[in-house]
Amino acid sequence: MSLTELTSVGLTCVFFMGLVAWISYRRARHSTQDTEGYFLAGRGLSATFIAGSLLLTNLSAEQLIGLNGSAYGFNMSAMGWEVTAAVATVAMAFFFLPRYLRGGFTTLPQFLADRYDDDVRRISVVLFLLGYGLVTIPSVLYAGSVAVLKLFDVPALTGLSYSSALFLTVICIGAVGALYAILGGMKAVAVSDTMNGIGLLIIGVAVPVLGLQVLGAGDVGEGLRTLTTEHTEKLNAIGAGDDPTPFGTLFTGMVFANLFYWCSNQYVIQRTLSARSFAEGQKGVLFSGFFKVLVPLFMMIPGVIAFHLYGSELASIDLAYPQLVRDTLPVWAMGFFLAVLLGAVFSSFNSLINSAATMFTLDVLEPWMSRRAAVPAGTESREQESGDAATGLPRRGVSDQTLVRWAKWGSVVIALFSLGVAPLLQFAPEGLWQIIRIFTGFYNIPIIAIVLVGMLTTRVPARAVKIAIGFHLVAYGSVQFLFKEQVALHFLHLYAILFVIEVGFMLLMGYWKPAHKVRVMHTPPVDMTPWPHAKACAVTLLSCVVGLYCLFSPLGLVASGGIGLGFGAVMATLLVINAVVWQQSVRAHD
Repeated sequence: MSLTELTSVGLTCVFFMGLVAWISYRRARHSTQDTEGYFLAGRGLSATFIAGSLLLTNLSAEQLIGLNGSAYGFNMSAMGWEVTAAVATVAMAFFFLPRYLRGGFTTLPQFLADRYDDDVRRISVVLFLLGYGLVTIPSVLYAGSVAVLKLFDVPALTGLSYSSALFLTVICIGAVGALYAILGGMKAVAVSDTMNGIGLLIIGVAVPVLGLQVLGAGDVGEGLRTLTTEHTEKLNAIGAGDDPTPFGTLFTGMVFANLFYWCSNQYVIQRTLSARSFAEGQKGVLFSGFFKVLVPLFMMIPGVIAFHLYGSELASIDLAYPQLVRDTLPVWAMGFFLAVLLGAVFSSFNSLINSAATMFTLDVLEPWMSRRAAVPAGTESREQESGDAATGLPRRGVSDQTLVRWAKWGSVVIALFSLGVAPLLQFAPEGLWQIIRIFTGFYNIPIIAIVLVGMLTTRVPARAVKIAIGFHLVAYGSVQFLFKEQVALHFLHLYAILFVIEVGFMLLMGYWKPAHKVRVMHTPPVDMTPWPHAKACAVTLLSCVVGLYCLFSPLGLVASGGIGLGFGAVMATLLVINAVVWQQSVRAHD
């Protein structure tokens, strides 16, 4: 790019980012005065903002680069991580969300304190904060910075070494992204996420369409014909044993990985806890599921198009999407693309910062400050000691303003720590994805296991939970680091095995030495009337999952002779089922 073109890209990017920041500020400026406003947007988010924020919180540069690279180098099997997440959103909408909202919880650790005890709450906070601070937040910053470096060749533009350019890009992205979370709270995060989500959808559709146009020598239809008739093995989502995501893992560990992420991961569920009603929460969660089903179309198909255009010429599979973008988007659109790319990175980053600060403030700092507050001797009550831990409201002696102020300082510390760790990921011997995969496994399975057990039974004692968590840390760490060569097991299968062992142990402990803790009944802070069409919407969402897998399989586009009658029969059956379900839903609520 010439200097003029670079200036145009930079000004366009700044304009769109400034527009998003200004609108976010206008919408969120009156929502950061108290804890409920700062951490939960005043429990006033609509379905649109919930779905938009969930989408951008989940999707970032690592998906744009990684998923397209996987499709370029292998096939569509990695779409399992995205498409099957829709099943977890259904579970969230019908099983987890009503239980969270009825309790009025602000954080997941508060639910664990309500169900087990404060020790379990503290252990979960430690697991989350270590995972966020050491791996998740730095990896988001690192992946976003690498994407910018590859797209715009920052080292060549600045004359800096790769490491120095990476460090500079990390600092710039992290500093701007942290402002949303620190100054604006949850509402600013949700509003900016939704606006950036619209931009991501525009770019997501534009890149594959323009790519097909290039592939078809100016004819999108011809490009589509080439895509669906040549090298159709690239369109196969039914992964073999040596593919990135073997098909069998969809029914073992991936189930629990998705349940953890969409149903018990604090920085994801915090959006749904901010819903202004149960119905809005259900709609937001289910709508985000439909976006996840669309992800393969604009985050994997471009990788397949890149394979048709470049063959195996690219030095790295991670260059597939950046190269396609450079070759298809006009220069005037690159600034908008950069703004969308950075917006996706900001979304994940500031969401993580906000959620980490929420847990640090309400689950660590606030209980400690409450105990230190001067309270006249003999006036403490049992309600003061334990009741507020479940609701998340400030205890006597700790003002909302104090908590919000400390949350902002906590966000600054967490952001600075992550900025220091992120550049170090370039030295990871097995790559970014391997680091994320290994270290997330230390806490995702035990968290979803104890949450499910806590929701399904009151008999399991807190002691069993602590033993199960300790067992998981030792067993998972041993298999991953000490006996990895001896135990030839896909990590997702290991997830499932450990989940079954830990849940079975906790249930046995509950049978042998049952807990005697009485479940506390809470007054829901929002209207708990469900969305009338939630069940019909869930059926349609699950049908989309089945249909998409049939499309990208030997039953559909992968078949050598083209799409056959079997695919048509499946689609017709799904259409009939949905027509019947929606007809019944409309009649029942007319």
